Amino acid sequence: MSSPAQPLAASLVQSVDWLAIAPPTIVAVVGLVVLVADLFVAEHRKTLLGWTSVAGLAAATAMLLPLLDGDRSTFCLTGDAAVCSYTADRFTLVIQFLVLGGALLAALLSVTALKDARKDLPEGEYWFLLLSSAAGAALLPASRDLATLIVALEVASLPAFALVGLKYGDRKSSEAALKFFLSSVTATAVSLMGISFVYATTGTLYLTQVADRIQDVDGQFHTLAQTGVVLTLVGFAFKTAAVPFHFWVPDTYVGAPLPIAAYLSVIGKVVGFSGLILVTVVALPSYADVWGPAVAVLAALTMTVGNAGALRQQATRAYSAVRLLAWSSVGQAGYLLVPIAAAAYSGDAEKSIGSTVAYALMYGAVNLGAFAVAALVGRTKVLNRLADYRGLYASSPLSALFLAFFLLCLAGLPPGIIGLFAKVTVFSAAVDAGLGWLAVVMAVNVVIALFYYLQWTALLFRAPEGEPEKHRVPGPVTAAIALTGVLGIALSGAPQLVLRFTDTGLF
Repeated sequence: MSSPAQPLAASLVQSVDWLAIAPPTIVAVVGLVVLVADLFVAEHRKTLLGWTSVAGLAAATAMLLPLLDGDRSTFCLTGDAAVCSYTADRFTLVIQFLVLGGALLAALLSVTALKDARKDLPEGEYWFLLLSSAAGAALLPASRDLATLIVALEVASLPAFALVGLKYGDRKSSEAALKFFLSSVTATAVSLMGISFVYATTGTLYLTQVADRIQDVDGQFHTLAQTGVVLTLVGFAFKTAAVPFHFWVPDTYVGAPLPIAAYLSVIGKVVGFSGLILVTVVALPSYADVWGPAVAVLAALTMTVGNAGALRQQATRAYSAVRLLAWSSVGQAGYLLVPIAAAAYSGDAEKSIGSTVAYALMYGAVNLGAFAVAALVGRTKVLNRLADYRGLYASSPLSALFLAFFLLCLAGLPPGIIGLFAKVTVFSAAVDAGLGWLAVVMAVNVVIALFYYLQWTALLFRAPEGEPEKHRVPGPVTAAIALTGVLGIALSGAPQLVLRFTDTGLF
């Protein structure tokens, strides 16, 4: 006679859709392989670890292609296949493409950076931490319950602290890691408090169930639910470097190895924004009157403070080029927040979220390209000042032209058509949602940003002081600059492809 426990045990066994979870799984497995291989690979052959990591990230990115034929879900509730912890839909795939593609470019820059560091950076640990962080970042957009969301967020964040402070004996690097760690731990604590309040009022962690149940919360728990929404929002605002939670950004970018600063500027932000979208638009649409105005104010503050910080950078100050890119990334985060705020007021939230994703794709490609050129110049000019870029066209014409193109894209000026297109898309999302005041703030900030982007661009083509210094471009850095440049030029030629690609399918 069979035990009654057997059918119950059988019903709890789930079949895992390995194809759906393949991209983050491949990255995690390659990270473990690299960590173990580091014990056996001779010192003079450590570069193999880097190329193995690059190959793993390329393979994970390629595994997105079989998932384009339709939505797939796994780790679902027993008896309710519609409620799942992992969903590979269009939104997930677009964000995973951005995360894995960005990590691949950061890995290419890292191959050269580690070679130049001459044992100041331990290679095995470096690659393991980078791949671990990328695996968590790739998992996050697929997360459809709050527990998985927070775990993915921490898997993406914790290795990043170590990467920032990994350089042996570098006080600047250690200080940057400490600031990053303290701010991020605070953000996590606040997020967990908010999520616990949401769970207390709804009794579930699944995003779609939270969306249904939070509408019918008892009156006595209404304040608790609102507090949970606000605290969760504050936690993710830290992760996106939204003002006033941005203070860690400039020092962290300066103290980190430059490929990690590039990684944080794009992948770190994408992780925060995708989490923010899932929590607000998917889990808490009925509380749009709470998070909508808050995100709108955050957007206005973030773009204004970020652009003002970039404007203040002096050309002769040490690390002023990296600091300008850091403050610029804060300003760009403000633009990325605008469509999320618009989703609270718009009748078509999916279109608004599509605008954020479209802008993130443009920003990711060109910002990584700008960091790639900064990494090239930083090989000979250790202080990486803006003044060091004077006359770059005379010593490295292609690098100067690519950097000029990237800066014009970020400014939203031709020939950087994709930058202009992305800004118009975000601007129209604000106008369509009735946020005219936010559109005006954005327009003013775009004009402010033009000044420092054009000032840096003009510096590239001025006559150099003294004999122009030739920049030898290593193969991996060449590949990173070329890939981002070609992508930016292709998208500028056919910007409508971005909107077609970013049809999120979240709803």
